Amino acid sequence: MRQRIVRLALVGGVLFLALLLVLATCGGGGGAGDDDKARKPSKRSAGPATRLNVPPEYSTARGWEVVGAGPDYAVSHTTGRLAYLVKAPDHRYRLRTLDTETGRAGWSGEAWRPPDPLHFPNLLTVAKDDRQFFVTWSYGKTGDGLTPAESFVSLDVYDVVDGERRRVEVPWTGAPVVTATGPGILISDGRANSAVVDPVGGEVSEIAASAVTYPKGCAACKQLTEVRGQTAKGLLLSGVREFWVRGGWFSRQTAPKGADPATGVPTSVAPGLILARWQLAEGAKRAATHQLWTVHDAVSGKPVVSVECHTPAIEPGRYPQAVVSPSGGYLVAGNLAFDLEAKKGFCFEDEGGAAQLTLASVTDGGSAYGATTVRDADEALEGDGGGPVTMSFTTGEVEALSPNTRLPEVETSGVGVFRWTDRKDRLHLLGYPRVG
Repeated sequence: MRQRIVRLALVGGVLFLALLLVLATCGGGGGAGDDDKARKPSKRSAGPATRLNVPPEYSTARGWEVVGAGPDYAVSHTTGRLAYLVKAPDHRYRLRTLDTETGRAGWSGEAWRPPDPLHFPNLLTVAKDDRQFFVTWSYGKTGDGLTPAESFVSLDVYDVVDGERRRVEVPWTGAPVVTATGPGILISDGRANSAVVDPVGGEVSEIAASAVTYPKGCAACKQLTEVRGQTAKGLLLSGVREFWVRGGWFSRQTAPKGADPATGVPTSVAPGLILARWQLAEGAKRAATHQLWTVHDAVSGKPVVSVECHTPAIEPGRYPQAVVSPSGGYLVAGNLAFDLEAKKGFCFEDEGGAAQLTLASVTDGGSAYGATTVRDADEALEGDGGGPVTMSFTTGEVEALSPNTRLPEVETSGVGVFRWTDRKDRLHLLGYPRVG
């Protein structure tokens, strides 16, 4: 960071005043350089400048605020550190971090230019061998005009603790899907071709669709085969029905009680967990009207907890993404909620089977947040329309919040993280501590 240099002419009797001027000018640290235009987090004692209307268990009188961050951020719950991207000169970007409990700035990475310099890179978190990493990724092409341009996925992998960075570039054709549900960074084409990047050493393992093996006797596995995620035991794949871990377990052998074992479809994958939809066993009382939703352990495939819900009149084009509380005790997805320790599931729907709400976030204290009459979790968190609600895993009850309440997107270190965009189209990240 460039620092301002204050030059004073020390002339006789004005020495004392000059020293005071130096202290007043430089006492707060250096001034911001061109690549530091994003506002640093506010000190916790001062509190954030923006005071949103939030659930009553959070205090807006304390906390921190970042203005002008990129659209993505990532959180390391084990360290309480949050990472976000800011713009730097010459179409470059820089990864910054802060301590979510205090709002103090942490390490900051060097500025770099991604292959797609006109858009913020994407940002996610991955863990392996008791280490966590922040990962930025972007997709683009390179070439000098004399040789054919080659497309590739560029990843910058940062150690969460000290910011040590490793760059990995993976040649890739077509729009990539990049996720981090397992111990590696998974790149796929939305079908059966994939590559896995080791965040520790940077090694790349490519797996072509032609190399995929299928469970014995599963004809449905060979139809619409898709890589769905990664587990500690290997890649998770699915067909039009049924799913399996490459070289590991098969869903037909780990089906939940009461389900037709040949009908499992994974709808969402989170670190260590899989949310799957099953048809009820033939002859079951509600087989014609209901489906069984089950959370599975990703390592063994075994069911953890299930709940029945009405079969939707029209299948959605995209199922809700599962969101897990920081310590892994609770999971929510759309109108579904699961207490993984108490082995209890909830399906929030009316008598006709219509979803009553969409849950978007959940805390270790057993509070989930969402909204009614919204299309998805993103719409609930944006605060555009819908009626914000909070759900308690202790009572199973849902309570309405005031109409303009902003919902926490995540809670870590006792601080809820909120997002808001101002009239200048600048994104604000705000941290408000939980007080109730």
